[in-house]
Amino acid sequence: MALFRKLKSNLGVEEEEEKKKKVVDEDKEEIEEDEKEAEEKETKKESKKDKKEKHLADWPQSKGQLAADIYETDDEFFVLAPVAGVSQDEIEIFVENEMLIIKSERKEPDAEKEKKYFFKECYFGPFSRQVILPEDVNSQKIKASFKKGVLLVSMPKKKIEKKKIEIEIE
Repeated sequence: MALFRKLKSNLGVEEEEEKKKKVVDEDKEEIEEDEKEAEEKETKKESKKDKKEKHLADWPQSKGQLAADIYETDDEFFVLAPVAGVSQDEIEIFVENEMLIIKSERKEPDAEKEKKYFFKECYFGPFSRQVILPEDVNSQKIKASFKKGVLLVSMPKKKIEKKKIEIEIE
């Protein structure tokens, strides 16, 4: 056997066979890499498909935020918020740590019926809004009114008295 190897190496046959083996091995590696990439792409497609098929009810519900307009006049600050689907009794308004907090929950009508949505834009569930109170709000005199589904919170400003300071002559 050693004689044949020596003979092959002298004739250059062994080098050609090794080159062919190298090419074949490289081709095998490329094919394996392509197969792995195809499998990864297929896995990604399946996971995207699974996500799309997941029903909305399976997702955890987050707490919604109440849309509001906040503005001021010369004498008061106001928070104006449309609150559809909630009665006056279901709304909580309170002041805590110099912050006005409005909380409630919209209950979904016909929640027990199974539905297949085309669009789901209406939010049902708990919602809230927190507003940091300015320093000049009189938090003891905050009032709220609820008319035709619109909540209006009025917060009177504290009357700041100007004090004249006299300069002493030394």
